Amino acid sequence: MEIQTVTLEIPPESNLILGHSHFIKTVEDLFEAMVNSVPNVKFGVAFCEASMERLIRWDGTDDELVQVAIRNAQAVGAGHMFIIVMRDAYPINVLPKIRDCHEVVRIFCATANPVQVLVAQTEQGRGILGVVDGQSPLAPELGEHQQVRREFLRKIGYKR
Repeated sequence: MEIQTVTLEIPPESNLILGHSHFIKTVEDLFEAMVNSVPNVKFGVAFCEASMERLIRWDGTDDELVQVAIRNAQAVGAGHMFIIVMRDAYPINVLPKIRDCHEVVRIFCATANPVQVLVAQTEQGRGILGVVDGQSPLAPELGEHQQVRREFLRKIGYKR
């Protein structure tokens, strides 16, 4: 077995969700989850089929983000993985609907941070071992950091 690191492409002002699923219907259900969660959301979704034709299935509302999702899916190349690249929405807005999709098995990450995917290559194919999401912490937050965090959450409307 060989372990590789794949760095995902995330366009400016975008977020992504990387997950594991189990059925070709995933693309349609993730599309519906996205558009039913946030009106006018811009996104692309790609899903790596693990049997039969083994195609990268895709859909979305934004051509650029669809192409980014396809490139990322191709770079990782693990069976039954999906990736959603989105703009004008945050993962927190769509994750409940995505988790409700019957095909979704696991969410590896939902982020705007730089992401590296740890991929195992065997004689059968590729699988995701995990992700490196962002960078390691530098220190515990202090009182002033807590205040900044609380103010930020109120500023963007997630707390009152």
